[in-house]
Amino acid sequence: MSVHEDATAIRDDLVRLRRRLHAEPEIGLHLPRTQEKVLTALDGLPLEVSLGEALSSVTAVLRANRPGPVVLLRADMDALPVQERTGLGYASRVDGAMHACGHDLHTAMLAGAAHLLAARRDALPGDVVFMFQPGEEGWDGSAAMITEGVLEAAGKPPDAAYALHVFSAAVPHGVFTARPGTTMAASDGLEVTVVGSGGHGARPHRAHDPIPVVCEIVTALQTLVTRQSDIFDPVVLTVGSLHAGTRRNVIPDTAKFEATLRTFSAPAKARIKDAAITLAESIARAHGLRAEVTYVDGYPSTVNDPLETAFAADTIGEVLGGDRFRHLADPLPGGEDFSRVLQRIPGAFVLLGAGDGTTDNHSPRAEFDDSVLPDGAAVLAELALRRGRSTLS
Repeated sequence: MSVHEDATAIRDDLVRLRRRLHAEPEIGLHLPRTQEKVLTALDGLPLEVSLGEALSSVTAVLRANRPGPVVLLRADMDALPVQERTGLGYASRVDGAMHACGHDLHTAMLAGAAHLLAARRDALPGDVVFMFQPGEEGWDGSAAMITEGVLEAAGKPPDAAYALHVFSAAVPHGVFTARPGTTMAASDGLEVTVVGSGGHGARPHRAHDPIPVVCEIVTALQTLVTRQSDIFDPVVLTVGSLHAGTRRNVIPDTAKFEATLRTFSAPAKARIKDAAITLAESIARAHGLRAEVTYVDGYPSTVNDPLETAFAADTIGEVLGGDRFRHLADPLPGGEDFSRVLQRIPGAFVLLGAGDGTTDNHSPRAEFDDSVLPDGAAVLAELALRRGRSTLS
């Protein structure tokens, strides 16, 4: 049987694992119940398994019987702080937590790929590293796993690295897509606190009101993006949190906001970082107040290797048919910490449509279709099997 046929044969196992993960989501770096489910799914396979110390990661190495290129396959495992509202029979049983980004599918697919490759160990052209990663949703779990040695787990750095990510609306159902070069944005944060002095709302001239100043900064940042950013190297800046005061007749001492910034190149990031800090500090100073500004460096942009992306596209076309892969025209403004791996190892981050197109990832109503699980598992397994036989080796 082919890899895809074998993946289809274990579909029910993949669905059961995915739904168990979905019903009991965990957030952040510490996912003990998720880790336990993964270990159970891998039990009995000829893998060298190691667990994380600072996080609930699982690293598993499948040794080939002959030397060849090392391939790393990654799945993120963590959920989001979202209250699920799908009404599914296997919906989250954990209040305030939901697999709203499809990481439960990623984990099931990678576990499936481990089974498919273990059954073909004699045909493996090189070792395979399975990277089950917590903390993708803002916790930088990839960096933590790199620090703990995931890239040296096979005894030498991987020659190639691949990851799949499902989307409920951004990609047509059942379609795989990728692009060479920048694929996802860098994701940073801006935290600004304007410090004034409080007083009575009826006598604002006796206080130093931070609220008008913080509002002016928020508005000026929108203009800053359009006036100082190249439209062909874009910047996205969104203020998602703004807080000040306790009552309508009390001028507070401080007002603060937090923003997310998305950029697609290092020069764009450097420009907006310097400009945003200068703007906030200068506006506050012009009003006789002070701005405390913190720029939070987040995930770097996710950059696909052109040769590895072409290899992934060819593999998907050969395994599932040419109509199942489409070129991704433009980068996506979301952030992704698989970028940490791709900074060190050539590879590809591939997107897969798994929804009905009506709700986006991170929505409390986001739904993902189990039917893509065998396809995802087969593609991951075939990437590892074919990489050693490719002309890239």
